[in-house]
Parts: sequence; structure tokens; C-alpha cells
Amino acid sequence: MAVVLGTAGHIDHGKTSLVRALTGIDCDRLEEEKRRGITIELGFAWVDMPDGERLGIVDVPGHERFVKNMVAGAAGVDFVMLVIAADEGVMPQTREHLEICSLLGIRSGFVALTKADMVETDWLDMVTEDVRGFLAGTFLENAPIFPVSSATGQGVDILRAHVFQMAKELPARRRCDIFRQPVDRVFSMKGHGTVITGTVVSGAVKVGDELRFMPPDTPTRARGLQRHSKSVDEVQAGQRCATNVQGLEVGDIERGQVLAHPGELFPSKRWLMRLTCLSSAPRALRQRVEIHFHHGTLECPARAVFWDRDKLAPGETALAEVRFKDEMVGVFGDHCVVRAYSPLRTVAGGLLLSPLPPDLRRKDPQLQAKLALLQKLPTLDQEIETAPTGKAGAKVRDEARAGLIDAVLTLRGAEGADEARLRVLTGFPRAALEAGLQLLSARGSALCWDKEGRLWIGKQPFEALLQACLARGAELHQKDPLKPGFTRGALCAGWSKALPPRLVQRVLDTALKQEHLALEGEGLRLAGHKVSLAADQAGLRQKLLDAHATAQLTPPNLKDVLEELGVSAKEAAPVMRLLCEEGALVKIKDGLYYHGPVLNDILERVRRWFESNDNLDVGSLKEILGLSRKYLISLLEYMDNERITVRVGDQRRYRGRG
Repeated sequence: MAVVLGTAGHIDHGKTSLVRALTGIDCDRLEEEKRRGITIELGFAWVDMPDGERLGIVDVPGHERFVKNMVAGAAGVDFVMLVIAADEGVMPQTREHLEICSLLGIRSGFVALTKADMVETDWLDMVTEDVRGFLAGTFLENAPIFPVSSATGQGVDILRAHVFQMAKELPARRRCDIFRQPVDRVFSMKGHGTVITGTVVSGAVKVGDELRFMPPDTPTRARGLQRHSKSVDEVQAGQRCATNVQGLEVGDIERGQVLAHPGELFPSKRWLMRLTCLSSAPRALRQRVEIHFHHGTLECPARAVFWDRDKLAPGETALAEVRFKDEMVGVFGDHCVVRAYSPLRTVAGGLLLSPLPPDLRRKDPQLQAKLALLQKLPTLDQEIETAPTGKAGAKVRDEARAGLIDAVLTLRGAEGADEARLRVLTGFPRAALEAGLQLLSARGSALCWDKEGRLWIGKQPFEALLQACLARGAELHQKDPLKPGFTRGALCAGWSKALPPRLVQRVLDTALKQEHLALEGEGLRLAGHKVSLAADQAGLRQKLLDAHATAQLTPPNLKDVLEELGVSAKEAAPVMRLLCEEGALVKIKDGLYYHGPVLNDILERVRRWFESNDNLDVGSLKEILGLSRKYLISLLEYMDNERITVRVGDQRRYRGRG
């Protein structure tokens, strides 16, 4: 397993000298570093272990002015060597570096008590006790302490053996399989072009892979890869890597950018985080105050917005929305560091809960429920991390994984997510994500509504869409109770705005399948809807029907009927529409309606006429019905429109009953 050791500690406590003693490599490569005798930039070294694996080492600067460089180097570290000089003991950057390591999620390490040759034994014992007290309550509380001297070699072999043993025994880190290489250095190499270095924090990269610098999504390709000055075809997570990139100049790339495969990382200007203010912070972290934000190898300005408080006091933890001026890329579970502007020091750390957050508003009635879901995410992730081995542990992991995906999909609402975004939002490898989604799908807790695009939505957001659809249907029925159905467009107005058409169709299909909706001709209606008339409308219906039924072959003009009844056309319109939909009346043309049974009798007489005749004209129809020309022309045109007859000159030929 590839791991990286990082140094930490105060300036001039001997970090670089100790790395040189362990590896034979001088990490101070800059002329200024050699002239001033201090480390300014990150240094990199390696050493071959007995098992043939190469251990990468990141040497960080100890001066307070270069803490941002220290954070960049510590971003990909698996375990830490805290260096404390025996002649000085614990100093300010000793404390700050240890706090930074803790905030970055580093949980393993040891202490190298350097310059042991420069102090007496009694003093060394006293400093060791002081260091042990300093480490109490930290992740290095029970870590071994090794007195060493880079000048004389005292204790170096013992320390090296411990480093090798610890690297071998470190538990495997659970990483996502999204390739990410945060850039910590960029330079030009003669004969090769532009090269970037960094620790591969997750995933893997091969020579020839298409890549992107994120943000801003600048395309490139891996021309070559080196690991500890040796050319390789592939580099895995946890390994230091120099990537020779194609088609870009040194000025096109900056420290802090992340090298990734296309379509695997998604920029955002807002992150949802769990922030913890250090107990040692000099003051509270105030609402919206500008901060130095460190993620991976990037340092940028940001502001933190809290929902339940105006400030985050030392020792407190709270959910926050961190807002950036420029876009950022991250993955669920990333650790971040916050430094204050004045005084310039580390004051807080954060755990990334959502790099693609939902829009949270204070007036949202669901805000507290959403915040509770966010609070739940780290707990579920911890259950996966700490699950025991065996079948029982596998079941715990499966349930926690499914729960985390379910919470993420619920937070995403109607927008849902494709599987690429779900990998970013959960930090799960492809196989683990797929297993969790299938478990949720089998339970009906998640729905893949677009199998081609692998687009998912949670049960709760989908049910909310379904209820919004049915509420719209009820609104339409209430607005026009005499109308038996409505068009698809009318039903989908409002609630489906900005939703993909396939998702809208899935909602409608589900409503039909579950018999909440029913087909009504070419339209739709709520399954339980029945047209019902109010008492006054029922009376009007009967009067209109009687007026037409009594008239038989010579129905009245509708306008005359309404004037006689004292009813407006607007008031009568829904009742007339209902009579026509029932077939009680049939519209021949505007203002002229026939009683349904009477019209059926007319059409039957016409059919019998054609049994012994080829053509029908106005005179023939008058012979059949005995009506005036006013009615005859309207009836002939009606039969043409209904495709019962076809007009040829002044004659009609029979087609059938339409």
C-alpha cells in the first residue's frame, strides 16, 4: 500500500535535516532556502522500504509566514512526523501544525525529538515529559517519542525502522475512486515541457489519459508520469506523482488546481460544511467574516454563513455555508482548514458535507429538516468506516451506505442527481455506489427515472412531485367542475417548471399506474372525479334539454332560449358543454343544437335513403325531413364535417356513420 509521510513542526527544529538523514535527499532546492537556512517551499523525498515499496515524504516549512505552504503539503499525508527540537521544546508552530494535521483528518503519527545531542540527559527527560503533556488529548497522545540527532546519527536507524513498520501497518484509507491530484508545484522541464507535482489523493491516472485542470476545466493529457523520479505507466491513490501535461504552459496552471478526469468533478461557489472552531482560537469566528480557506493545496478567501448563530465560539461546532468568490471542486468528506486574517493563525477546521449544495433559505419551512439530514451524513459515514468485519459488518455498511445515499438524494430534491454527481456527493467508489442505489431501488426508496443518463431521484422528492401533480388536478377540477378532464399541459403547469420532460412523464405514468389519475378521452382527470351539477345548474340543464327535446326537428336558436330563461351565455356554457359531452345535445353549428335522440333519428332516415339512392341533395333531404332550407343546409354541412357524407358538386354521397 502506497503511503505518504509528512513532517510538521516549528521553524529551525530540524525537519529538513532529519528527512535528509532518513533518505539522503535534501528537500531545500531553492537558492534562497539554502542561503537563509530555512524551508520556504514544500520539499519532497522518498526512501525504499524493505518490502520494495517507496515511501514518499513531504517536508513542510515551519515559519509562520509559510503556514499556507505547510497546509498544502499536509493535504495528502497519511501519517505525520511531528518534529520538536530538544533544546527548545514546544513552540507556536508546533501547536499550530499539530492542530492543522488534526483538522485535516490525520490520525496517525509519532514524534521526533531532534537535536538530542545538544542537551543533557536530564533535560531530554524533562522535555520528553513536557511533550507528552502537550500531546494529551490529541491524536498523538499515545504516540512514541524518538530522541534523534541528524548531526550524529543518534536514533536515526531506530526511527527509520519505526517509520517502515508504521507505514506497513497503517490501516488502508477508504478513498473514492475519482482521480484527484491537487497541484502543489508546477514547472518546466527541458525536453518534456510543463510538469506538475502533487499527491494523488484518490483514484488513479495512466499515461495517455485525457485530463482536466479543475477549475476552470482546462483540457490536457498525461504525456508521462513519474513516481519518485522513476517513469511509470500508472499512479495510484496515496502516491506522489509528477505528471507531464500536454498542450499547456507553466503560466496556464496554478497551485491549488486539481487534475482530474473529464466529467468527474463539478465546480461550485458554495459548500455546506461542518465547521469546528479550535478551543485555542483567540476569538469567535464571526458571521460572514472573511477567512483564509485551505482545501487540498489551494488557499483562497471565503466567508462562512451560519444558520443558527451569529458567531462560532472557540470549541463549538456548527453547520455553515462557505461561500467563495471563485469556483471550487471537492468531494464529500474532504477536510479543510480555516485561518483568520488578524491575527493570521489557524482558527477552525471543516468537514465537507456537500460540494454541490441545495439552496437553503431561512424562510424555507423544510430548513430544519434539511439541516438535520446534513448533520446525519458524517454519522452514517462513520458507521461505514467503523463497521466490523464479517457478515454483520457488511450489513451495517450496506445499511449506512444506503442511508447516506438516501439522505443525499432527499437533499437534492426534485433536481436529483446522476451517478457522476452522486460519487462526488457521497465519496463512494463506483461499485459501492451502485450497490447502495440498487438496495434503495429494490426498497422503492430511490427511482432511476432515466436509465440512459443514470439519473436518480429520492422517494420523498418524487412523492412531493406526485402530490403537486394531483394538487394541480384538484385545482383544475375545482375551477371547472363540469369539465370531465383536462389536457396534459394544463395539468403540468406550474409544478413541472424546469423539470426534464422524462421526469414529468414518469410522474404522470406513476399517477396513472397507481390509479390516482385516469384517462378521459385524450385528456386526464383525477380518478375520483365525477361531474356533478349544483342545484341551480341541474335546473338549468333540464330546462335547456327540454327546450331542445320539445322542438324535435326544428330546434330553437340558443340565444333565444337563454334570453327567455334569463341566463347569460357564460353561465350556460359549462352546462351546454356537459350536455354535449353526455350526448344529450349535439352541436350542429354555433347557436344550433339538436336533441341527441332526434339527431340519431335523422341520421337513420338518411341511411335508409341511401339504401335505394346514390345521391342526396337539399331537395332530397327536404323530402325526407320536411324542414326549411335553414335547417337542411346546416344538417348537410354537419354530416359532411362528421364524414357521414361527402359533397360532390351539389350532391352528397354516403360514407357511413362517421
